[in-house]
Amino acid sequence: MSRRPARREPPPDINERLLRFKELRVIGSDGAQMGVVDSRSAVEKARDEGLDLVLVAPNADPPVARIVDHGKYKYEQSKLGKDKKPKKQEVKGIKVSPTTAEHDLQVSTRAALRFLGDGHKVRLVCRFRRRQLEHPEIGRAKLNRILELIGEAGKPDREPVLSGQEMVVVVNPKVVSPVKKNVQTEDTQNGGEAV
Repeated sequence: MSRRPARREPPPDINERLLRFKELRVIGSDGAQMGVVDSRSAVEKARDEGLDLVLVAPNADPPVARIVDHGKYKYEQSKLGKDKKPKKQEVKGIKVSPTTAEHDLQVSTRAALRFLGDGHKVRLVCRFRRRQLEHPEIGRAKLNRILELIGEAGKPDREPVLSGQEMVVVVNPKVVSPVKKNVQTEDTQNGGEAV
């Protein structure tokens, strides 16, 4: 059996490939409008500057082309595409049990504070085993102790809820509002004199 060749992307519309258009609206290398120009003279102007003529808006009437370095233009377009992706908020998990010691709770709290500081949600889980389910108040006390240590860094969705063998509470990071500082217009010394 023969393999089908991979489908290649069509080459970009630059330089001589733009000769299929009669006229182009051209933007110069400095960003200034050059107006509607014959496509052949636009390609020659780009060559004279040692740059490329790149089609940026093919559906416009007339199509818009820009005189730029094609490699640099392609790099900037790829950077723009990466920047538009929203930052994803993850849910980080921390597990404890009713028998977890105080020092281990403090270590778990430090991890939770780090996650909240990074803007992630934290899911605190207290896992019960067999007889431990007879005293859910011990697990609730452990989760409340972690919530107390977290303090102002996060806010729980609701009180810890027992579901099956786990008691769960989700903590959301606090939204930090920008603090306005009192800015003085003049520099002053201790004596209150202007410098």
